[in-house]
Amino acid sequence: MNSRFPKTSRITSGWATCETSWDSNRLSRVKRRTLQRVRAARHREHHHNVYVVLLDSAADKIRSVPAANPGADPSKPCVYVGMSGLTPEERFANHKAGTKAASVVKRYGLHLLPELYAHLNPMPFEAAVQMEQDLTEDLRGAGYTVAGGH
Repeated sequence: MNSRFPKTSRITSGWATCETSWDSNRLSRVKRRTLQRVRAARHREHHHNVYVVLLDSAADKIRSVPAANPGADPSKPCVYVGMSGLTPEERFANHKAGTKAASVVKRYGLHLLPELYAHLNPMPFEAAVQMEQDLTEDLRGAGYTVAGGH
């Protein structure tokens, strides 16, 4: 270690004072405002979510749904797979309210199925786009009738 710098020092500014150790993590020396910006940017990067909505069995009657799911198991439910920058709960509420809604979810959506997606969230946008497609393929492969999942 360079002898010109003391082992510890005190950083003081108009809005933050903290003791730092030159041996500790360098982030401890960052001003509070800068650290808040870094944390906020990191949080914004990973705020996208995938979600799965259970649909009423009447959704099977829409021509495009069975056509997209030729190998669907009739004993398994019909679901909708989506992706959003909102939380799944907020996005489902928007669907039901008609705000940027997928018509199949607005008409036939019953509730979210967090056991199918909760372990995946949150993630960056690019990962969420890919995860939506992968989750759709996996659910179709498992016999679910899947709407959405572009």
